Amino acid sequence: MSLNNSINKSRLFTASCMALTVTSMTFAIRAGILGQLGTDFGLTDTQLGFVNSMAFLGFPIATIIGGLIYNTFGPKKLMFVAFVSHIIGLVLTIFAGDFWTLLISTFFIGFANGTVEAACNPMIADMHSGNKTTMLNRFHVWFPGGIVIGSLASKFMTDFDMGWQLQIAIMLVPTLIYGYLFFGQAFPENESAESNTSKNIKSLVSPLFIFMVICMTLTATAELGTQQWVERILGNTGASPMLILALVTGLMAVGRFFAGPVIKRFNPAGVLWGSSIIATLAIYLMSSATGGMVYVAAILFAIGVMYFWPTMIGFVGEYIPSTGALGMSLIGGAGMFATSIWQPVIGGWLDAERTVALDAGMTAEAAELAAGQATLGNIVYFPAILVVLFGILFLNRNKIEKQRVPQSH
Repeated sequence: MSLNNSINKSRLFTASCMALTVTSMTFAIRAGILGQLGTDFGLTDTQLGFVNSMAFLGFPIATIIGGLIYNTFGPKKLMFVAFVSHIIGLVLTIFAGDFWTLLISTFFIGFANGTVEAACNPMIADMHSGNKTTMLNRFHVWFPGGIVIGSLASKFMTDFDMGWQLQIAIMLVPTLIYGYLFFGQAFPENESAESNTSKNIKSLVSPLFIFMVICMTLTATAELGTQQWVERILGNTGASPMLILALVTGLMAVGRFFAGPVIKRFNPAGVLWGSSIIATLAIYLMSSATGGMVYVAAILFAIGVMYFWPTMIGFVGEYIPSTGALGMSLIGGAGMFATSIWQPVIGGWLDAERTVALDAGMTAEAAELAAGQATLGNIVYFPAILVVLFGILFLNRNKIEKQRVPQSH
C-alpha cells in the first residue's frame, strides 16, 4: 500500500491523457492526409484501406500481448514500449518511400496506440477503483480531444500546402512530452482487479464477456470506420470533412468529461442502448444529407458514439472484474481488430460505388458524393444491430447487477 500511496496519480493521469492524445492525433491526421497519400503513392481507396488497417491491426496485437503480460511487467514497462514504438512509427512514416513502408510504419503506430490502452486503462482503474467507468470516460476524453487537435492541425496545414510529412512530424512533440511525464515515476500496483493471469484467461469464456466482445466489434466499426474515412466519404457533400471531424470529436470530448452523472442516471447498459439508437439515426441521416444538414447529422453522430468505447471498457472492469487487465485490453483490441478487417472493405465499397456512379453517367464530383452516401448506407447496419443487442443487455441489467455484487467484495 505504501507504493500506491506514494505515486503521483495526477501526473500519471496527465501523462496517460497525453499519450492517448498522440494516439488519436495519429488517427485524425491519417484521415486528413489519405487523399495526399493516394496521390503521392498512386494508391486506390482499397489500398489506402489496407494502410489504415495496419493501424487497426497493430492495436489489437499490442492489447493482446499487453493484456497477457500486464500482471508481470506492469504499466511502466508497457509505456516504454509504447513510447519507442510511437517514435519508430512516426519517423518511418515521414521517410516512407512506397506502399510497403507505409504499411510497416503504420503498423508500428497502431502497435504503440494499442500498448497505450493496454497500459493505461487498467492503471487508471487501479488508481480509481471506486469510480472506474467515470474516470475511464474522463481519460477517453482525450481520444476525441486529440482528434480535434489533429483534424484542425491537418486542415490548417493542408490549406497552406504544408506536406503530409510535416503533419506527421508535429506528433513527435506530444510523444516526447508524455515520455517525459511518465519516466522516473512510481506506478500503482494491481489491486482493484484480478491479477492472476490464468484466472483472467479462464474468465474470458464467460457468456457476458463474449457478448460484449461481439458488441465491441460493432461499436468500434460504427464509430471509427465512419471517422477514419470522413475526408473520402464527405468530401463532396458541401461541408468541410475535417471541420465535421473536429465538431464530432469536440462534442465527444465534452460528453465524456461529464459522463459520470449520465452513467449513474441511466446505468451503463442504458447508456449503450440509447447510444446505439442515436448512432443509427445519425448515420442514416448522414447517408443522404448535403450542405448544412451534414453538420446536424454529425452532431447526432457525436452524441451517439461518444460513450461507446470507454463505457464498454468500464463495463468489463466493473461487471466482469475477474478478467482483470487482460479483459480490459482484449475488449479494446477486439474493437480495433474488427475495424482493421473492415477498413479495406469500406475502401472497396467506395471504389465499387464510384465505378457504378461513373458508369451511370455521373460527373466525377457527383460520383464521389454518391459513393460516400452509399458507403454510409452500408455502415448504418452496424449500429442498427447494436440496437437489438444492447436492448437485450438493458433488459437483463438487473440480473447482471445482482451477479456483480458478490464479485466486488
